Amino acid sequence: MAASPICINETLTDDELRFILSRLESDRDKEVFGLVCKRWLHLQSTERKKLSARAGPHMLRKMASRFTRVLELDLSQSVSRSFYPGLTDSDLAVIADGFKCLRVLNVQNCRGITDKGLASIGSGLSSLQSLDVSNCNKLTDKGFSAVVEGCPNLRGLHLTGCRFVTDEALKAISRHCPNLEDLGLCRCTKITDSGLADLVNGCHHIRFLDINKCSNVGDTGISSLAKACSSSLKTLKMLDCYKVGDEAILSLAKFCENLETLMFSGCQDISDESMKSLAMSCKNSLKNLRMNWCLNISDSSLSCILTHCENLEAVDIECCAEVTDAAFQNLENGEIELHLKVLKVSNCPKITVLGIGILLNKCNSLEYLDVSSCPHISKEGCDEAGLRFPESCKVYFTTSLTLPDVLL
Repeated sequence: MAASPICINETLTDDELRFILSRLESDRDKEVFGLVCKRWLHLQSTERKKLSARAGPHMLRKMASRFTRVLELDLSQSVSRSFYPGLTDSDLAVIADGFKCLRVLNVQNCRGITDKGLASIGSGLSSLQSLDVSNCNKLTDKGFSAVVEGCPNLRGLHLTGCRFVTDEALKAISRHCPNLEDLGLCRCTKITDSGLADLVNGCHHIRFLDINKCSNVGDTGISSLAKACSSSLKTLKMLDCYKVGDEAILSLAKFCENLETLMFSGCQDISDESMKSLAMSCKNSLKNLRMNWCLNISDSSLSCILTHCENLEAVDIECCAEVTDAAFQNLENGEIELHLKVLKVSNCPKITVLGIGILLNKCNSLEYLDVSSCPHISKEGCDEAGLRFPESCKVYFTTSLTLPDVLL
């Protein structure tokens, strides 16, 4: 007698189906799982953790009722394709009311939102850990104060391009978010040394700080940061912070031995002496260094960096006009082996084919080399000298239009 057919939906419980879903690795397979029947679609929806969409209030309410366990919500707009006003304060109110489990919210480039919308986030999403409102340029200290008061578990906050942010916002962050690790303040030009000092009074675990183009930040603010976050700080970006000089670099050298990425392009008061101190202090940790347009940097500091920073992966010294082939000559001594992947020496008029040749003899890991606008380096000259570049290395003899991600 033939066995009666078994219906899988009558045999497997919801928990067993959830276990099967959890074992699917690709997003495509998880989507296909939801196409089997309404029950499986419901389970797939309630187990979804990430969601990316563009939607108004009506659709957001539907999404909230369907995707009840979403932890990460991305409603950001691209700069080139953004539609105005895009996300609104009303949308943020729906999000705050409907996505109670949310941990990560990205609304960058949504220029229609105001402090009122941030207040909704602060009052409704107490479990939020990361918020990106970059280029939402209507926001002020009032809105950010509401967010940090209501979301004390924030670990990441990105405010790039929020031009109305002042030191008052940093005071609020310091009071309410002691576990903050990542902070983006690029182009927040009203931030000063005083604000950074207030910030690190309460936030001692800053791991990543971007203050690019914060032209009112100088040595005092960076020194406060270095002392307060000495063990945690790994990435510091301060491009075009013209008031930053040797005092800041010496403070980093003294306190921040775990520093991995440092960018200070255009800081023309930084000299060889402070950079040599940093190279010695961070010789085991430093990986990425961007110091283009630092006109006081010369051979002695670059030589020290290349010979002592054993984990160095990327260096940008574009327009450092005093650097010559001598910066590479110490590599010929001893058993130094570079692990460098990215080197940008464009517009360095005193570097020649000889210096590049010395570098290549000690480095077979190079993936990106920019020697554009170096008058003594050309493809023909490298061929005549018999230079052999690693197979995977992209060499730019004319201007490269893009920078590797590690230097951005």
